[in-house]
Amino acid sequence: MATRHAYECILKTLEKPGGGQFGKYYSLPDLNDPRIDKLPYSIRILLESAIRNCDDFQVTTKDVEKIVDWQNTAPKQVEIPFKPARVLLQDFTGVPAVVDLACMRDAMNNLGSDSNKINPLVPVDLVIDHSVQVDVARSENAVQANMDLEFQRNKERFGFLKWGSNAFQNMLVVPPGSGIVHQVNLEYLGRVVFDKDGILYPDSVVGTDSHTTMIDGLGVAGWGVGGIEAEAAMLGQPMSMVLPGVVGFKLTGKLKSGVTATDLVLTVTQMLRKHGVVGKFVEFYGEGMSELSLADRATIANMSPEYGATMGFFPVDHVTLQYLKLTGRSDDTVSMIESYLRANKMFIDYSQPQTERVYSSSLELNLEDVEPCVSGPKRPHDRVTLKEMKVDWHACLDSKVGFKGFAIPKESQNKVVEFSYDGTPAQIKHGDVVIAAITSCTNTSNPSVMLGAALVAKKACDLGLEVKPWIKTSLAPGSGVVTKYLLQSGLQKYLNLLGFHIVGYGCTTCIGNSGDLNEMVASAISENDIVAAAVLSGNRNFEGRVHPLTRANYLASPPLVVAYALAGTVDIDFETEPIGTGKDGKKIFFRDIWPSSEEVADVVQSSVLPDMFRATYEAITKGNPMWNQLSVPTSTMYTWDQSSTYIHEPPYFKGMTMAPPGPHGVKEAYCLLNFGDSITTDHISPAGSIHKDSPAAKYLMERGVDRRDFNSYGSRRGNDEVMARGTFANIRLVNKLLKGEVGPKTIHIPTGEKLSVFDAAMRYKSTGHDTIILAGAEYGSGSSRDWAAKGPMLLGVKAVIAKSFERIHRSNLVGMGIIPLCFKHGEDAETLGLTGHERFSIDLPSSVSEIRPGQDATVVTDNGKSFACTIRFDTEVELAYFDHGGILPYVIRNLINAKH
Repeated sequence: MATRHAYECILKTLEKPGGGQFGKYYSLPDLNDPRIDKLPYSIRILLESAIRNCDDFQVTTKDVEKIVDWQNTAPKQVEIPFKPARVLLQDFTGVPAVVDLACMRDAMNNLGSDSNKINPLVPVDLVIDHSVQVDVARSENAVQANMDLEFQRNKERFGFLKWGSNAFQNMLVVPPGSGIVHQVNLEYLGRVVFDKDGILYPDSVVGTDSHTTMIDGLGVAGWGVGGIEAEAAMLGQPMSMVLPGVVGFKLTGKLKSGVTATDLVLTVTQMLRKHGVVGKFVEFYGEGMSELSLADRATIANMSPEYGATMGFFPVDHVTLQYLKLTGRSDDTVSMIESYLRANKMFIDYSQPQTERVYSSSLELNLEDVEPCVSGPKRPHDRVTLKEMKVDWHACLDSKVGFKGFAIPKESQNKVVEFSYDGTPAQIKHGDVVIAAITSCTNTSNPSVMLGAALVAKKACDLGLEVKPWIKTSLAPGSGVVTKYLLQSGLQKYLNLLGFHIVGYGCTTCIGNSGDLNEMVASAISENDIVAAAVLSGNRNFEGRVHPLTRANYLASPPLVVAYALAGTVDIDFETEPIGTGKDGKKIFFRDIWPSSEEVADVVQSSVLPDMFRATYEAITKGNPMWNQLSVPTSTMYTWDQSSTYIHEPPYFKGMTMAPPGPHGVKEAYCLLNFGDSITTDHISPAGSIHKDSPAAKYLMERGVDRRDFNSYGSRRGNDEVMARGTFANIRLVNKLLKGEVGPKTIHIPTGEKLSVFDAAMRYKSTGHDTIILAGAEYGSGSSRDWAAKGPMLLGVKAVIAKSFERIHRSNLVGMGIIPLCFKHGEDAETLGLTGHERFSIDLPSSVSEIRPGQDATVVTDNGKSFACTIRFDTEVELAYFDHGGILPYVIRNLINAKH
């Protein structure tokens, strides 16, 4: 007999306005709890998910009550489980996820069960938004030329993902060349409301990129997570999260003519960084919302990571519904979305009186106060108004080296360097622009700023202005829709005339894929210590990110990118100094080429049409010729190529049986690494380039890979052999066993030899010895990375004993079967006199039923020390994972048992 759902009594039928039914839904109003009316809209989405998924194991009625009582519980940092409606993956993060699914199928097969039962349990959208390296720019053929190079570099990975798209159900793979994941999510993938098996519920998504938050502009709750959390969600497991505080951000008024959404988002980013919103939701509301297009909202939501929030959320209103129709969603779908959200008190209607919602704290901005601005030269929240730009630039030249300083001596600030460009005499000085890129999902999904940039180009061309030929200009739309409306408007040709040819559809300059500068330009910069500038419509401008030779990097709206390209320098006062000289010898000023808001609105109205979205996305899953010509196996079981250095079968399920292995203690383990405080996932996880002397480099060279073809750790995330060798390979690793020496080495305790961490770990494994890690506070802080837990597991680490853990990393360790333990308050390795040369034993009960979340365990060393630690299994679900040896074996056994 089926167990009754705890909230069956509030499962209601949603009627269609003209008769018939949309489906059933869990009705929040039918809880008859006055606290719900005061909840922020973003918290209501968490509440509905908890109610719908309540099974009193993974999600309990106590969890539901915590969310209902948000006003009182959020300040206490309580944890809740959350099951998102879907998962969003990208190329790099998609590969290890598909590798794990393929391995799980092999394990099911080996256990004599139906391997085809392994499929994502929630919808997975995998967008191969391959990063476009701008090798070719300022050319009519740039798109195809750059695409050819990308396929040469990534053919094996692309082929593997194409196999996955056919082999697994519930997984949509969007081929390369289609656009940037977040823009495709906004324009096409976002459901807003799901209709699955007759049940209606809000769309929510976790994605493996921090800018997943862009979808919050559509009223879909979404944010970035690490790979293990994404895989867990994909397999139907709950994510543990702290119930967040919510900052209410009230918008009033209207933007002045000529002020862009980019100006607004840079202003909002600065305000929220100052307010402090890390770990919180930000919810936007107020009468100013009616003046913000959906694309403007998405621009603000996209930059949530830059202002530090988990989400920048815009509840669904009439503007959202209009956008859904514009982007080709059917009238029936939009009607269902509106009816459901209204019925469940998740729709905000600004024509009606508003119930006062409660927020943790509040901010307010009058849109009329926003001024044209840029951010830089090294951080996204260092906003500079356009009228102050010249003064600020000179202050940066004067100031000591730092976020706002380059320390250029006064006598050198006006230095002019002569060089030859293609046989023509040229000059460069501090502040000259060498990269001007219209790039990044932040802005390329917004028709008003894209068409605004095109209008600037037209006015400039009409007046006879040109961009210097050595400035590397590029335009990388986030989807094919942008190309359609630029052509429809007749304005693309003007962007081309200024060198802003389309280079591809994907992430480019914003993530450092600027490509090389001209050799003569590069030499002039590097040999004369010139502080050259890049201006880009991106979301991040940290030092060294955009290009090694551009020390000053400014974030700006697409039309400002064009304006600065024309000026050729950031050392300019646009109000008083001319941008250039026109064809009649007349000086041309910024005001002569800047379009009014009315001009932009008119061209948006006439050029951005619903059919463009429909045509683009009807074709998107059909792929492109290069994708379609990729030959992949048709089998649902993957045939592993043992010679591949990109895709390799990991040993997660080696020797797996149907019986869970049960809890494992630790017996006479050696200490692999002894750390202090603040060891981040960047220290642990393989990242960046593969060093020529590293174990990973040795592995690749032994297999005939030339050094120039090493590629990055990111590109090889589907090969556990490479990634295990890259774990703890950070050159800035501080390991106390090395007594002051910095680097990716450790001491093999039995012999006293200094070895790479990987070599030492393999030597311990070969002799049958367990290892543990000693650490200080905040172990695993920083971005969540799946390999920060997978890597140590493959190295044979059985437990980590730390003063404290970053929340998600602790959860990831449990997911990979590693025991997280915390020293007691006031104790650590140092106070207990531990050197890391001891052998450690941790005795655990043989049955998981004898272990309680948060109970103590005793650690005993071979030199007679004994101390208590708290076992950081925080929930019954985590204990179940540990009993099974990790989350993936747990899921496999559950699927097999469910079949029987």
